[in-house]
Amino acid sequence: MKKVFVSLAVVASLVSCKKAEKDLPKTVAPKTYSFERNGKSTVNFNGQTTRIKMAVEFVAALKKTTETETTLDAKFAHTAGNADFSDADLNASSKNIRSKVAASKDFFSANSTDATAIKNQFDGWIAAQVSEVFPNWNTDAAAGVAGKIQQAGGGSTRYVNKKGVEYNQLIAKSLIGGLMVDQILNNYLSKAVLDEATNIADNNGGVTASGKNYTTMEHKWDEAFGYLYGAEDDITAPVLGKDSFLNKYLSRVEGDADFAGISKAIYDAFKLGRAAIVAKDYNTRNAQAEILREKISEIIGVRAVYYLQQGKGKLATDKAAAFHDLSEGLGFVYSLQFTRKPNSSESYFTKAEVDTFMDTLLKDNGFWDVSGATLDQISNSIAGKFNFTLAQAAN
Repeated sequence: MKKVFVSLAVVASLVSCKKAEKDLPKTVAPKTYSFERNGKSTVNFNGQTTRIKMAVEFVAALKKTTETETTLDAKFAHTAGNADFSDADLNASSKNIRSKVAASKDFFSANSTDATAIKNQFDGWIAAQVSEVFPNWNTDAAAGVAGKIQQAGGGSTRYVNKKGVEYNQLIAKSLIGGLMVDQILNNYLSKAVLDEATNIADNNGGVTASGKNYTTMEHKWDEAFGYLYGAEDDITAPVLGKDSFLNKYLSRVEGDADFAGISKAIYDAFKLGRAAIVAKDYNTRNAQAEILREKISEIIGVRAVYYLQQGKGKLATDKAAAFHDLSEGLGFVYSLQFTRKPNSSESYFTKAEVDTFMDTLLKDNGFWDVSGATLDQISNSIAGKFNFTLAQAAN
């Protein structure tokens, strides 16, 4: 009789589990990133598009010797109403770039020391472009001397500091990590942001943000999406390569046969995660956030290795081209500290590890005498923490 009772209890438990599974919300994958409420779109990421546009003008200005440290700083840390940009809408905006660099909830809300150090690092690079590179715009660069250096065969002229670094490239690629990647992976996809305050209850109840057609949780997810797709003309059919930041380099990684399919994986995760929020299916939402952490971090790792290896291959024959690649690589190396391991609270590389890489690459005369062995060593260290090899990323 006892066995009968036990069996009945097991059957009841299985029925209960199946009922619980049946009751869980199921998210249907949408065809594209398009969501509506009452016949109107609920998708909004205007703030991210604005910051991308500001970053485009700011980075372009880093190569104009008519700019001063004051005017460059004003573009980086814009104040609403100031005529810092060519676009009147940007001038009127209360947004700026600097306030969102190293500013994620997960990584920096309780770490003001690193946040301040990183912001100051960008300020220092801007100041150095004006004080070191601009005065030597017509001077031939050499080890220990800032100036110009032309690529072989009459190619582009690069403007470098005394260690061979193009500050404009270093800053641009570091912004991909410090602004875009950090805000996507460690802020807007964070449970601490998505589920903050009454966000879950509001989303469950269909309570929209004040004066808006979206719930706060929907909007936070859209803001993550906007830092990657904010320059696209049609987000239902992104073409990539629409800005010079994360969007462009997702396109480049997608173009490498070893990583083909990464752009679809990222887009699919964004739209399924957004649909899951509409369906109140938070397990599916969280699973998509982890996919995005893995895939978007991979973009940074791949491009860091790619540029270090490209630069290594040109050092002996074309220093200007090599310095250009290594400057881009240096920025992607800097961006590694903003990546995020999936299902973890950690980046793939700590700030201390990244600082060590930077110090090694810029030791003594920097790119003028960096060795191939050093570039291989750092490249292998980076590839070793991701799911790809140096050879896969190098070409």
